Amino acid sequence: QVQLVESGGGLVQAGGSLRLSCAASGITFSSYAMGWFRRTPGKEREFIATINWSGLTANYADSVKGRFTISRDNAKKTVYLQMNSLKPEDTAVYYCAGAYGSGWYVKANAYNRWGQGTQVTVSS
Repeated sequence: QVQLVESGGGLVQAGGSLRLSCAASGITFSSYAMGWFRRTPGKEREFIATINWSGLTANYADSVKGRFTISRDNAKKTVYLQMNSLKPEDTAVYYCAGAYGSGWYVKANAYNRWGQGTQVTVSS
């Protein structure tokens, strides 16, 4: 059974930091690109960051570039999202996702594995 389970969300003040984790099971993790997306009520799901299977290449949305860092540990089958300098507009449910392949992917429809999401709330 394939599972992606996010953790690490919570409430933080503006300017603070959080680190999200996403633990995978039931897949050959090192064969998957991984991504992070977020969604707020009334808005489309938004691409945040993606990383290729090896962890050597990554891509970020302009809105988080320089503040967020995606990384992965294939031995632990876990992908991380380090979020620094958080802003109230970063408030959302954050989802990790997996896409089988050797590249990295910014479009949600490239991903066929999704976690259940974790809430991040940034207070002003």
